[in-house]
Amino acid sequence: MLDTLDAAAVRRWCASGLAALKRHQGEIDQLNVYPVPDGDTGTNLVLTLTSAQQALAMDLDTLPDSGPTAHGHALRLMAQGALLGARGNSGVILSQILRGFADQVAGVPAVRGRELAAALRSGTAAAYTAVSRPVEGTVLTVVAAAAAAAEGADSDDLPTVAGVAARAAAEALARTPEQLPALARAGVVDAGGRGLCVLLDALVEVLTGERTARPAPTPRSARPAATVARETGSDEYAYEVQFLLDARAEAVAGLRRALDALGDSLVVVGDGREPEGTWNVHVHVNDVGAAVEAGVVAGRPYRISVTRFADQSESPSGPVVAGRAAVVVATGGGIADLFAAEGATVVPGNPSTGELLDAVRSTGAARVVVLPNDANTEAVASAAAREAHRYGIKVSVVPTRSPVQALAALAVRDGDRRFEDDVIAMAEAAGACRYAEVCHASREALTVAGPCRPGDVLALVEGEVHLIGTDLTDTCAAVVDRMLGGGGEMVTLLAGVDAPAGLTDAVRAHVARRWPFVEVHAYPGGQPFYPLLVGIE
Repeated sequence: MLDTLDAAAVRRWCASGLAALKRHQGEIDQLNVYPVPDGDTGTNLVLTLTSAQQALAMDLDTLPDSGPTAHGHALRLMAQGALLGARGNSGVILSQILRGFADQVAGVPAVRGRELAAALRSGTAAAYTAVSRPVEGTVLTVVAAAAAAAEGADSDDLPTVAGVAARAAAEALARTPEQLPALARAGVVDAGGRGLCVLLDALVEVLTGERTARPAPTPRSARPAATVARETGSDEYAYEVQFLLDARAEAVAGLRRALDALGDSLVVVGDGREPEGTWNVHVHVNDVGAAVEAGVVAGRPYRISVTRFADQSESPSGPVVAGRAAVVVATGGGIADLFAAEGATVVPGNPSTGELLDAVRSTGAARVVVLPNDANTEAVASAAAREAHRYGIKVSVVPTRSPVQALAALAVRDGDRRFEDDVIAMAEAAGACRYAEVCHASREALTVAGPCRPGDVLALVEGEVHLIGTDLTDTCAAVVDRMLGGGGEMVTLLAGVDAPAGLTDAVRAHVARRWPFVEVHAYPGGQPFYPLLVGIE
């Protein structure tokens, strides 16, 4: 049992809450009929909290010399990450609940029961303020009930107050169909409210060490996601527009008025920084251009996402955000040409964080995947990703260790997939590609394959020496045999700058004799130090 919410507990809450949302993601998506029946509230909440967790993981150890407490700093990172990664109405509102929560307790020495109640009340106020036309029977009602119950407990016992708040939220969730006709017609409870209940239950679990099994109220009838008619009054608008905005508060006031005149479901929330902060803007409109133009008038809009609701009804998997790119680290002219042919931005080997960041920003894309192709460069790529976050660019690092893995990853890219799904597919393709490097030993050493001497040919599989030979071609053929012995349908060969003429032809001929059903692709890679790089898929 924890009697205070410290920074470590905040981190566990975020991780536990994200895991719980992932478990309930499909269930929450099925509940989704408000504000639009797009079947993606669970997905949006998962993406929002994933961004919060990434912000915590990247920056938790950078506590400022002065300012908030350690737990306050962690909560603010969590809230800021949620804001920048917020998707849809529920994601934006959740980010504001977290922001209000953080602002309330950032400076208090310890978060106990009464502080938790005050934080929930602050989060409720921030959420209601963010929505231009608050509607009861939504996540707003659920968080308000949790705050009221926490205040009513009037206790410093943190687990007790958290438990009371979570139970009250669940009870309020069960009543949402009585408050919102759209929910009653569909026979479901509010999807965003259900997501908040999952997060509050996760908080109770972190504080008490006991998981609370609290299923959502059972819908009266089952229905496929994204097929229920939109709630009354909302089908007037055909598009959802969402973007981040750097602007001053006084300019945002004018933006609210302009967007309110254009559509509905308006949510404009900020990170609280003065005089200029970052705002997440969400609205339903018919005139997309006018909505974006209003953002340009107010400040600097970026990471603009437009979703046509008719398309959402046909495909509940979520909107595809335009403006994505790939940045690849490559050593060798031939390898760089291969990546460039795949549409990637190529950075020379052993880059600095600044060089990688410059490459990411030069793409002009809002979502960028980075393929480092080296264990050491992976750390640099992660640092560049953190910095890119400050510019509103979402960067995902796929931890490739070899160019052949990056080629496998780029081969499965699909612009019609949501970016997050595309990154997962690329990571899976890279992970399924086993790689080997063949080089010459430069000194005596004792390896797992035995001792080697200068000039010996070494075949490394996944970074570990597996074979030691004296003939380059024979060793290359032998390592391909060893790798294909574990299965494989395609071999990729990249010849190095010092590779003797005919090396890849000899290995190709060997594979054709020994493994006649295996496809072989050979290219001039031009990489130094390694006469041959091998990939097996």
